[in-house]
Parts: sequence; structure tokens; C-alpha cells
Amino acid sequence: MTGDLLLLAVAVIWGSSYLAAKTLTVAGGVLVVLALRYLVSAAALLPLAVTRRPGRRELGAGVLLGCTQASVLVLETYGVSQTSATNAGVLISLTILLTALMQGGLPGRFLLAAATATAGVALLVVGPGLRAPSAGDALILAAAVIRAAHVTLSGRLARPGYDTLTLTTVQTVVGAVVFGVAAGPALLPTAAGFGTAQWLGVLHLALGCSVFAFLVQLWAIRRTSAARASLLLGTEPVWAVLIGVGIGGEHLTGTAVAGIGLVLAGVYWGQRVERSSRARTTAAMSAAPSPEDSASAYSRAQTSSNGDANPARRAASTTSRLL
Repeated sequence: MTGDLLLLAVAVIWGSSYLAAKTLTVAGGVLVVLALRYLVSAAALLPLAVTRRPGRRELGAGVLLGCTQASVLVLETYGVSQTSATNAGVLISLTILLTALMQGGLPGRFLLAAATATAGVALLVVGPGLRAPSAGDALILAAAVIRAAHVTLSGRLARPGYDTLTLTTVQTVVGAVVFGVAAGPALLPTAAGFGTAQWLGVLHLALGCSVFAFLVQLWAIRRTSAARASLLLGTEPVWAVLIGVGIGGEHLTGTAVAGIGLVLAGVYWGQRVERSSRARTTAAMSAAPSPEDSASAYSRAQTSSNGDANPARRAASTTSRLL
């Protein structure tokens, strides 16, 4: 339950990031904003992780996850700038279904729940109407595929012995290096020209949408499933709309309300299906005998069989002891 609430908190924070990101990218450009976001995140995490020494495998997992996370952000940011918010919202919501398909092993009811939530997102953002496909749509679709792969990899690569803070720090440092180099000479002068409002936006993206969100996402995925995490994080558009209504003065349409209802229904249904499936799997694993128990049982059976197959020898042994 704690993990679910934290993932919902991440979805809320990500949903609140659109206004800040849009304003900042207009002022400083996509690569500069991403570089500042990751550099501030790395500066916050490195002092906490300085005493930790990741092993080679742990370092490799962190670098791989850092590359996939950075890829998602750059594709999403450039994609949104070249397509409508409607198209972007519908396409990125496919992450919910893609993650369930990549993870595998889930009952068909979970896929139906994920499809319900995805349909809700489509209704939620369909207000202005879908626009004809564009290059931006292709970028957003690629981001959805990589995001699903990132969530799935996080569940598979983050072994119990790996430290969540260390993995998150490595991911963040990878992004800081990639985007710091990509931003090039424009980084320092643009950052110097930012005012208080812009830096508050950078801090929100770095500390809330990156440090907190990345730590919680990785921690929660290791304690649940990638599909369940993706389903909960898929409520992000709901919070974006609600925040837009509360802060931006936007208005909810009947279609948007129906979309919110479908998303919440799909998430609730999917949670129940996933929890039930995981409980059955855990019970089956607990009931199955361990290799040591099987070997011990086999040894006892062999001893009993050998004893039963030689009654004459056992009788002779008993007679000998009596004499």
C-alpha cells in the first residue's frame, strides 16, 4: 500500500511538471533545461551516495537505466514540441499496455484493465481533437516503448543486493553527462540569464520530478511489479488535468470526467488483478518443496525401499543382535 501511494505521488508530481517544463523550454531550450535538471539532481544525490561503492554489475545496471531514462525524457520533450498535447497524451499512455506485455505472465484481465485505463487517457486528452500523425507522434511513440522497457528493466535489473540510492545516483550522473555535453556552450550563459522563477522551475523538475520520482519509482518497482507500477504512474494525465483546472483556470468537459473515471476504474481493477496474481504465485512458490527437502525425501525413500526389499537381511540382523 505504501508503494502504491508513493507511486501515485510521483504521478501527481509528474502531472504538475508540464507547466514548468513548457515555460522553461521556451526560455532556455530543451537540451539546456534537461542538462540543468540532471546537473542539479546529481548535485543533490552525490553527497548522499559518496560513501557507497557500487560493484561492476550494479554500476552497469545503473548506466543502462540512466541511458533509457535519458532517452525517454529527450524523446518526450522534443516530441511534445512537434505534436499536439492530445496526440502526445494518447501515445504516451500506451506505456501502460506495453509494460504489461513486456513483463508477461499476467492474466488477461490485467490487460483489459490496462486497456481501460488507456482508453480513459484517450478520452481525457481528446478535447481539442486528434491531429494528423507527425514526426512528433513517432518520437512520443518511441518514448512510450522505451519508457515501458525502462520500467521493465528496472524490475529485472534492480537485484535485492543493489542499493536504490546508488542506482538512482548513477542514472542521474549518466543523464547529467549526456545532456551537459549535448547542451554545449549554451548551457552556462542560458543558466546565468535565468531569473528566480526559472530557477524555482528547475528545482521543481530536479528535486521533485527527478530525485524524488526516480528514487520512489525504483524502490517501489523492486517491491511490486513493473506492470503495476506502470499502471499507477499512468494516472499522470489525470493529475495534469486536475492541476490545470485548479491552477490554470481550465474547465473540465463531460468527456474528460468520463476519461478520469475510466482511468481510476482501470487502475483499481488492475491493482486487484495484479495483487491476486502475485499472491497466487507466492503461495505456489511457498508450497513447492525446496531442492534440499526433495533430496532429503528422496534419500529417506531410498533407505526405506532398500530396507523393505531385503526382509531376510533385516531378520538376520535382528536374530544376530538377539544372540
